[in-house]
Amino acid sequence: MRMTVIGCSGSYPGPHSPASCYLLEAPYDDGTGERTWRVLLDLGNGALGSLQNFADPLAIDGVLLSHLHADHCLDLCGYHVLRRYHPAGKQPRIPVWGPEGTADRIARGYDLDPDPGMHEDFVFSEFDAAGHDLTLGPFTVRAEPVLHPVTAYALRVTAGGRTLTYSGDTAPCEGLDRAAAGADLLLAEASFRHGDVNPPAIHLTGRECGETADRAGVPRLVITHVPPWYSAADAADEALTVYAGEVHVATVGQAHDI
Repeated sequence: MRMTVIGCSGSYPGPHSPASCYLLEAPYDDGTGERTWRVLLDLGNGALGSLQNFADPLAIDGVLLSHLHADHCLDLCGYHVLRRYHPAGKQPRIPVWGPEGTADRIARGYDLDPDPGMHEDFVFSEFDAAGHDLTLGPFTVRAEPVLHPVTAYALRVTAGGRTLTYSGDTAPCEGLDRAAAGADLLLAEASFRHGDVNPPAIHLTGRECGETADRAGVPRLVITHVPPWYSAADAADEALTVYAGEVHVATVGQAHDI
């Protein structure tokens, strides 16, 4: 599978990137012949514009939302407009998975009555609060509950025998460790800096990303979701103080084959 960074700015769009969005692609034969399946991990504010540089938005097969903060989900509102009113015609419904209340949250984001909201455009499904397993084409997904002020999940995605784990937004926790264990690549947020007095139970530091990757035995770590007021390179340096694997700083358009 291939992961392409569509947006990687933490908490809000920055000058060089929209908010969180990652494109996963893998070949799959669904009975009509092999083609490339495409799934989005999150669709934060600004990401829909960036996505158009890397894939046809009409060719997306599903969306997985780690949680319902705006920087991870709000561009689903614009995506609804694109799919419903495109000159090529109203597009088929595609699955959208997220925490409890996803359909209503997105409807409110576009000032729609929740009934019908966007149900005519997307097939909404909710992760089980205790953790959830699902399959989308070639992608087998484990949504693992993690520690954040709202209901949030790390997403462990496997295709072709290879696994990527996306932390979503989380503080260090057992759920993140379970999701990351033995993965081939860990895509982890680093919103905080080591040594600062940080609020508890919200986000990771770069050092904590490295510690998680080390405990999980992950060979490759990609640091993401660094707010524009901090340096992503500094977060990567923090990770390297405790982790001996390969470390990358996410940038828009960066691709990793897994």
